[in-house]
Amino acid sequence: MSRAVRLLDLVQLLRRRRHPVRGEDLARELAISLRTLYRDIASLQAQGAPIDGEPGIGYVLRPGFTLPPLMFSEDEVEALMLGSHWVAENGDPRLAQAAMDVIAKVAAVLPPDRRGQFETPSLLVVTRSKEQLNLMAPIRDAIRRERKLAIDYRDAGSTATQRTIWPFAVGFFEEARIVVGWCELRQDYRHFRIDRITGLTETEARYPKRRVVMLKDWQKLMGIAGR
Repeated sequence: MSRAVRLLDLVQLLRRRRHPVRGEDLARELAISLRTLYRDIASLQAQGAPIDGEPGIGYVLRPGFTLPPLMFSEDEVEALMLGSHWVAENGDPRLAQAAMDVIAKVAAVLPPDRRGQFETPSLLVVTRSKEQLNLMAPIRDAIRRERKLAIDYRDAGSTATQRTIWPFAVGFFEEARIVVGWCELRQDYRHFRIDRITGLTETEARYPKRRVVMLKDWQKLMGIAGR
């Protein structure tokens, strides 16, 4: 592994951590000596990387640090391509367009030998249906603004109810899209299939809890580890 690649890998390791990580752990993940790690961190700091910490305490990369265009590995290119194409095929029109814009931006900075993976992909996305997409954009808007949604909903037995929910996440499954939220009617977290929502109105009322707090509560309740 070249030193340049190693430095980029070190930045990526730090970027994935929100809290200080010990030098010993970083050195082990990079398969280098602790002495080499300290030299690499000093080199990155000298080049302007906002890495805080010191030996024996740990290191953390402050938010906001950006790198110039990187050289992606073949696996990284395929991951970007597959994820972006999946969103382009399964997202609502605005999200799909954003995914295509990402593909174009990444392709523009790739060297020619990597760009071909975007033009002739070997990993394909197959979509069965594009139903449910018309409600996706307003649901995403409500989640971003932390607004309550008034919905008309039919359950699996076709029983119609009107609900006011506090949406905070959308789950993409093969057969359905699910909006996760707090239901005022049931006073609990509930999952609503978007294809069973027959009407939707975003209210002007913000829900009283922050989205990130509800997401963490729901993840804990469901036994899902947060990223």
